[in-house]
Amino acid sequence: MLSGNAVSPGIAVGPVYVYRPFYPQVEEGLCPPEGVEAELARLDEVKAAAAGELAGLVDRLSAEDPDKAKIFIAHQDLLNDVAMDGEIRAGVREKHWRGNWAIWQVYENFIAMLAQVPDPLIQERVADLKDIRLRLLRLWQGEKERNLSVLDRPVVVAAHDLLPSDTATLDRSKVLAILTEVGGATSHSAIIARSYGIPAVLAIPNLLGQVDDGMEIAVDALTGLAVPRPDEQCRAEYLQRRRLYLEEAEVTRAYLDAQPLTADGVRVDIGLNIASADAAELDGADHVDYIGLFRTEFLYMGRTELPSEEEQFEVYRRVLTAMGDRPTTLRTLDIGGDKTSECLPLPKEENPFLGNRALRLCLSKPELFRIQLRAALRASVYGNLWLMLPMVGGLEELRRAKALIAEVKAELEGEGKPVSPDFKTGIMIEVPSIALVAAQAAREVDFASIGSNDLCQYLTATDRGNPAVAGYYQSFHPALFRIIGMAVSAFQQAGKPISICGELGGDTLAAPVLVGLGMRKLSMGLSGVAAVKRTLSALTILEAETLAREVCACPCAGDAEGVMRAWAGKKKQQDER
Repeated sequence: MLSGNAVSPGIAVGPVYVYRPFYPQVEEGLCPPEGVEAELARLDEVKAAAAGELAGLVDRLSAEDPDKAKIFIAHQDLLNDVAMDGEIRAGVREKHWRGNWAIWQVYENFIAMLAQVPDPLIQERVADLKDIRLRLLRLWQGEKERNLSVLDRPVVVAAHDLLPSDTATLDRSKVLAILTEVGGATSHSAIIARSYGIPAVLAIPNLLGQVDDGMEIAVDALTGLAVPRPDEQCRAEYLQRRRLYLEEAEVTRAYLDAQPLTADGVRVDIGLNIASADAAELDGADHVDYIGLFRTEFLYMGRTELPSEEEQFEVYRRVLTAMGDRPTTLRTLDIGGDKTSECLPLPKEENPFLGNRALRLCLSKPELFRIQLRAALRASVYGNLWLMLPMVGGLEELRRAKALIAEVKAELEGEGKPVSPDFKTGIMIEVPSIALVAAQAAREVDFASIGSNDLCQYLTATDRGNPAVAGYYQSFHPALFRIIGMAVSAFQQAGKPISICGELGGDTLAAPVLVGLGMRKLSMGLSGVAAVKRTLSALTILEAETLAREVCACPCAGDAEGVMRAWAGKKKQQDER
């Protein structure tokens, strides 16, 4: 039996898919003259294998996901490009390059050439060329494909870790559960799993040494356990527990479209956290009052070139149009810490969570920031844009960012491009320093949102991605609730809206406390919406305020959690009567 941290609830039984990203190992190499024909024959074999893989993908995806199928149809065309094929063969025949080195070099030349073309449609081919090269080199090394974007059956994904670039294209319809060797409740993998409603157990020691591809495994992401090769009795037990869990989830799902009202009729607006802004996520927005967090960094993930202004504009416009008058809170680029991107390489830092990340990074790369701001402000006329700045530590960087926003607005208007006069500018409160001057910050922004994941990390001085100190990352620490209460009070007194978009907002134990602290806007992943609405429906404001006082008076996180669980247990008993 395997044990880890249950970070996204659910139960699953299915085959394991061991995910180990492929990294090509290519060194400059020459072959003797007598080996040229054998090298060319090997190239033919590899190219034929690549063509076979692509044909299989296109056939399967043409019915399941036509848009994704188009990507691989383009790959088929590029694989058969006569010019590249000719240069690869010339490299082998005339320069006696090994076949894999010829592939690397020729594709590298074409990638460099296309990267210089200003047309964004041409630049997009750079990513396609890199994908095709990776496929050819993987087949040259005799490796099986490891790709989470295209899975041929429902599986339990087992990995050391899942990076943002891995999950940016995750085929969530075929992922039964996620298991990893590292990660905590607020790691990227956990957040994405909860957002997609995928059961997940993280931080399982030596996971990859204990599972194999195709092995059946039973996963209980309620208790944090997984059983490799379950016998018939164990399998039947897990399937029965899964059935009961899904039945209870169905009862909760009935609250998905309910008005978010407390038992005494007080409205608490419910928001949605989104990432990829695809059709499935935007369908989820039908059940909420606003987009509380649009993680725009996902536009930068899983790709090798920066997204252009036009590409970003089209995505932002699509989301704003879908939301109409309802607010769309677009968080500006939040790269750094545990979020990296191949298209934006960053220098190694000793402590990246405290380094040049999020707004700091954008201010250090103003041209990068200006492109995103231009796209967002151009899209503002299509809906209700709330522009949110992440990791603001003080008023100095806030003012610098606001000045840049004003410059971009004036620049667009000077070009005759319309900008909504009503877009809002706000901040994430996730650094304790800004929380402690929230009253002053409230005078300079239109709104705020609590980023509880990083606020807890910085408040408790705990790297939330480090399993060695996971026990010190205490999201129910009374100090966290106290500092949130201070920020809520400051913005309420200023007459400015304040929300929460961190994982705490979708936690059914924490939500009543947040409401008791005065919070009237909670944003979360879609999987938490119905459960939070159900929890609020059994709660009066007086009860919430009493609970919040008790939690904030606790001396430690364990005591606070005990108080919250006791209250939840009492409410459940009342509900069952």
